[in-house]
Amino acid sequence: MRIRRVVTTRAGGASKPPYDSFNLGRHVGDDPDAVTANRKRLTTELGLREDHMVWMEQVHGRTATAVDAPQPEPVPATDALVTARQGLAVAALVADCVPVLLADPRAGVVAAVHAGRVGARIGVLPAALAAMREAGAELASVEALLGPAVCGSCYEVPAEMRDDVEARLPGSACRTRAGTPGLDLRAGLWHELTAVGVAKVGVDPRCTLEERALFSHRRDGTTGRFAAVTWMDPE
Repeated sequence: MRIRRVVTTRAGGASKPPYDSFNLGRHVGDDPDAVTANRKRLTTELGLREDHMVWMEQVHGRTATAVDAPQPEPVPATDALVTARQGLAVAALVADCVPVLLADPRAGVVAAVHAGRVGARIGVLPAALAAMREAGAELASVEALLGPAVCGSCYEVPAEMRDDVEARLPGSACRTRAGTPGLDLRAGLWHELTAVGVAKVGVDPRCTLEERALFSHRRDGTTGRFAAVTWMDPE
């Protein structure tokens, strides 16, 4: 089973500022026709059928939903999508939150997770792993990619918030470049994965706030969303 993983950037799309130009989020105020064109280009470039890209109505929760067929609309009120169907891609939209792509190549199960501060704190990643196990995955065989997100050096939060997240997501507390309280969600999620036996964890180190090729809500306010996508191709 060949696992495919793709993280988009903001280049090469039809959207005008401040969504320029490859915005894939329909919920941020962009021209719907531009988003439709961008999504169509994405599936074309990836060699996927347009209706075989499954999106989520992300709500910063911990619901994980299994899908086994194309969905005409975003899956309601969920922050993780799991599938065992080859050729069906699942996507997470982000602009500072952590996109997590999971796969068990042996069992043939993949997942896309939207893990922002709230979702990571309340356990969206364990929920996604549980849904993968229900679909036949084994934790020892799972591979994970923690995608681009705002880094701990840039993610300043109040000390009380840092301590609260650290209590629920150990390893996430840090200090920013300025020496103020901060959060490194990718570090906390890495600890969460390895603690349950996921041994293969990759990290895309790019910081969305620092990397102008990526969308960042903390940097720009009104902006677009990039996507982290995963699917299975037959051998």
